[in-house]
Amino acid sequence: MLHRPMSTLLGLALAVTLASCDNASDRAVEVAVIGESASPFAGGARLPLAAQLVRSATAEGLVGFDERGRVIPALADRWIVTDDGLSYIFRLRDGTWPDKTPLTGDTARAALLQAIAGLRGTALGADLAAIDEVRAMAGRVVEIRLHQAQPDFLQLLAQPELGLLRKGRGAGPMRLTREKDAALLRPIAPEDRGLPQIENWSSLSRKLRLVALPPKRAIERFNAGEIDVVLGGRLADFPRLDASGVSRGAIRLDPVAGLFGLAAVNPQGFLAEPDRREALAMAIDREALANALNVGGWTATTRIVNPGAGDDNGTVGERWPGQSLAERRSVAAARIAKWSADRAAPRLRIALPAGPGSDVLFARLADDFKAIGVEAVQVRENAQADLRLVDTVARYVRTGWFLNQLSCASNRVLCSPSADRLAGLALLEPDPAKRADLFAQAEAQLTIANTFIPFGVPVRWSLVSGQTTGFMPNPWNVHPLMPLAMLPK
Repeated sequence: MLHRPMSTLLGLALAVTLASCDNASDRAVEVAVIGESASPFAGGARLPLAAQLVRSATAEGLVGFDERGRVIPALADRWIVTDDGLSYIFRLRDGTWPDKTPLTGDTARAALLQAIAGLRGTALGADLAAIDEVRAMAGRVVEIRLHQAQPDFLQLLAQPELGLLRKGRGAGPMRLTREKDAALLRPIAPEDRGLPQIENWSSLSRKLRLVALPPKRAIERFNAGEIDVVLGGRLADFPRLDASGVSRGAIRLDPVAGLFGLAAVNPQGFLAEPDRREALAMAIDREALANALNVGGWTATTRIVNPGAGDDNGTVGERWPGQSLAERRSVAAARIAKWSADRAAPRLRIALPAGPGSDVLFARLADDFKAIGVEAVQVRENAQADLRLVDTVARYVRTGWFLNQLSCASNRVLCSPSADRLAGLALLEPDPAKRADLFAQAEAQLTIANTFIPFGVPVRWSLVSGQTTGFMPNPWNVHPLMPLAMLPK
């Protein structure tokens, strides 16, 4: 047997340790986003998830999100909010844009106004309607004035679409390189971003590679150890996790709120009248749907606004109180029979994303609708349809968000102008109690219109390997890339 001195053995052990540290920091964190068409390099006002993640990583806003979904400093290192909630004053950090132009109140204001303008006509643009003025103040100070207090305003400013650009480029915190269809991102050293230097930065930061993949392929590569984190999981693909043998310990569910249900998109024929659209909503057995979906903690609701919204004054409750499912279906079936008296029974096309979870959902809906005399046909997600799945996570949990998503301004085929009018009045009402009452009236009008059939809250899941750092489930389904690329200090 070959013997080595203890000092030699200790030296070898130290070398192995250092090599493993180097390997840990040199190896890219591999992230897959579900959705083969969801390019990380997409542009426009409505970004797919992969592009949102890249935008957040390469173009900070005034504020951003950490891995817990909390608002943190970004281009602004501190801020104050006036007591009336109508003025947000941001002090920008000392730094430059990628073209070496100084980061000033003027340049930040111009970038912010450009970002806001690009969101016109979108639901997020409507969420920002409380902004009255953006002012550049002395040096590196920006003030945003609101015409009405908005408790979740910082949450809105942290959204990926409000990452600020100058000449098409953002100021980090990561630098992007394109590798064919993958995005390779590297953390930028703090001192290069106008921040205090961090000791041992090179050993703490790692490069990260992000790619969009079909759901089955993303899960297979995760199981094979080729992918560290899978993001963007929805109900459509949730059953794949059991079928593919993914470890339960790797699955992370985000406790989100939002819209999950069917929007009426054909204003002709059977769906032309609100009472017939209501008949479909009445027929759904949401308890049976919850059992079929088999998602722990899933919350069903008949309301458009999720229960527990921050400004819910309690005047709008669950629908059809005191009526059993059988009683509701009896009323609904009578309406269908009246429609079908001199014509064929209704046959409705339901557009759903591909996936086993969608198949489970459709099977339940088909049985529910059949019970009242309606035939359902499943069609592709983007095909012509009568009803289309809406599956969107709330950016903030207040009535205004839900109403903006379903407003006429958001290009809904079927909408409620009266609900929009009341919501608009709410935005101008300074008294919180009166504003909440106007929002409740708007929800009631939208409910009467029956343009949207709620099932419950959305489902969002991720897969996370055991060695991953910088990931936490949170209510916003926000999982920024920068924390994933950093090792604990």
